[in-house]
Amino acid sequence: MRHLLVLLLIKFYVFDLNNCTGGTVKNGDHKLPTVGISVLVRNKAHTLPYFLTSLYNLEYPKDRLYLWFYSDFNEDNSIEIIEKWVEKHSLEYKRLYVITNSSSGSLHNDEAKCVQWTPQHFTHVINLREKALEFARQMWADYIFMIDADVFLTNPLTLRNLLLKEMDIVAPMLISDGLYSNFWCGMTEKFYYKRTDDYKPIQSREKVGCFSVPMVHTAVLINMKTLASDLLTYDPKKIPGYNGPQDDIIAFAVNAKENGMELMICNEELYGFILIPLEENDELKMDYEQLLNLKLLAISRGRPLPLESYMEADMQYPKPWKFGCNEIYMINLERRTERRKLMEMSFKELGMDVTHFSAVDGKRLDMKNLKERSITLMPNYEDPYHKRPMKAGEVGCFLSHYYIWETIVEEQIPITLILEDDIQFVPYFRNRFLQLLREIEELDWDLVYIGRKILMDDKEEFVTAHTTKPLYSYWTLGYLISERGARKLLDTKPLDNMLPVDEFLPIMFDQHPNDEWKAHFPVRNLQAYSAAPLLVNPTHYTGQDGYISDTEDSAIVEVNVPCHVTNEL
Repeated sequence: MRHLLVLLLIKFYVFDLNNCTGGTVKNGDHKLPTVGISVLVRNKAHTLPYFLTSLYNLEYPKDRLYLWFYSDFNEDNSIEIIEKWVEKHSLEYKRLYVITNSSSGSLHNDEAKCVQWTPQHFTHVINLREKALEFARQMWADYIFMIDADVFLTNPLTLRNLLLKEMDIVAPMLISDGLYSNFWCGMTEKFYYKRTDDYKPIQSREKVGCFSVPMVHTAVLINMKTLASDLLTYDPKKIPGYNGPQDDIIAFAVNAKENGMELMICNEELYGFILIPLEENDELKMDYEQLLNLKLLAISRGRPLPLESYMEADMQYPKPWKFGCNEIYMINLERRTERRKLMEMSFKELGMDVTHFSAVDGKRLDMKNLKERSITLMPNYEDPYHKRPMKAGEVGCFLSHYYIWETIVEEQIPITLILEDDIQFVPYFRNRFLQLLREIEELDWDLVYIGRKILMDDKEEFVTAHTTKPLYSYWTLGYLISERGARKLLDTKPLDNMLPVDEFLPIMFDQHPNDEWKAHFPVRNLQAYSAAPLLVNPTHYTGQDGYISDTEDSAIVEVNVPCHVTNEL
């Protein structure tokens, strides 16, 4: 085995002549702290372009940053990606060290696969963490930021915000596509994870702030200015009386606590995202699918994983296709350009070939023109929750769906997927959606929800492994519809008794509780089913930051006044 290849890139600075020839410094001005950033990389070629971009995007003076990369035991091109990034950006940082080993092989001697955490793997990582600490001490860094290469800091102010807190040990809370995050709220006496009531409110950001916890990991800022920091270690052998596992993050947490250093997790802002670690039985390719899940989650939060333009050319995306449907439509208001942009990002990641359908904008409808073709609102309609008549946005929403149904019938499209523009795709959407299509082949269906608000979940009957017969539901986030189903909806002449589309559909499959409304539609034979679990969810719920409703934010339509609407689509 060859010796480690060590690349040492050091930037030597030439002082600005102004510092010697008349430049002034105000009393009280201080330099920002120096920060060492340690990154361990193994088989992260798929995450590195996003990780390195988010690292580069941190809004912090690069001449106050020392970077230390270590990469070995790879079976992908992680090293090549690191070196490419270093070649482009090395001169911008105070000092940048890269240590790589392309001849280490892909496995430790006691590993059967790279995702296993064997004794040799743990020992190796512990030694590297110790070297990173020693690196920071030798550089006289004020802080060291221990961060793994599957962390994506989409908030450029992360490092600045953490430093302002002046805490001993602090981590930015990171979001995954599940309940996993980079902290524990409880630890047993035997050093195992302990479930507590505090974890979920912090992880979901129901409780916001900085919280003392027994464990932080994966992205951790350590204050090296304190005397206690000299005693910090990741090595269990250096901790007197330690009887825990051979584990770097557990040893560090125990050691920090014994030396009076508090571990804090902060979630007052959305800082970024994190991949869920693979299990020992998983294959490395599972990490690629999890990265897709995380990219879709970040897009739905309005925080797409950043990617430098020069890396974009090397990225590979699936070839667009219709996902087993004959057509896919996304309904989007022309003025909602940001929503359209984010949805198009998701479609690109999924490889989904989607047709953009311009929504009817309720704010632009003429509700008082009685001359030509008219639309009559449902007599005595009242929103069940808000106790108010129909709104202009609800009229626009209904017409958007209605015109797609007309298109389906006119063009005789057998299977169509209709999506709204404020949805989040669930993890493993592609596989789950194709599985759904296979299952409904045995059903006589007209409409299949893939996203809705379930009102009576415990009472719905399963008809296949992943489909139910839906009861009264809300929302039309996403649904499959057949040509026959679209024809059934049109045949009832819904424009003669219009009400919101998510009330109309349950009437048509005869699961609406309002008998008065149902009486206007005597033929209610739509064969409806629903994916279970659902495959798309709203990007935002009522009351959350970023929530926008184009129906609720529109004007009330005067009840029973015909309104002229021209199909301009």
